[in-house]
Amino acid sequence: MSRIHAEHLQAGYIFGDPHNQEYIYLPPGEVGTDSPLCILETPTKREDISIDKAIHIIDTLSLRRCSHPILGKKSF
Repeated sequence: MSRIHAEHLQAGYIFGDPHNQEYIYLPPGEVGTDSPLCILETPTKREDISIDKAIHIIDTLSLRRCSHPILGKKSF
C-alpha cells in the first residue's frame, strides 16, 4: 500500500482520469474512521471501495491527482 496515496486521499485529494471520467476520492464523512471507504466514480456508477483497494487501483492504473467536475480539486 502506498502510504503517500493513503495520506493524499485522507487529505481530500482526488485521483482520477478526467478523459475517461473515472475518479477515486475519500468523502469527508469517512475521514478518521477505522475502516474508511473511498468512492470509485465512473460515468455509469458510484461504488464504495476500501482504501486499500483504492490505492491498488491508483497504483495499477497510474491515476494522478486531478480536478473533479463537481467537487473541484479536493473532496472536502
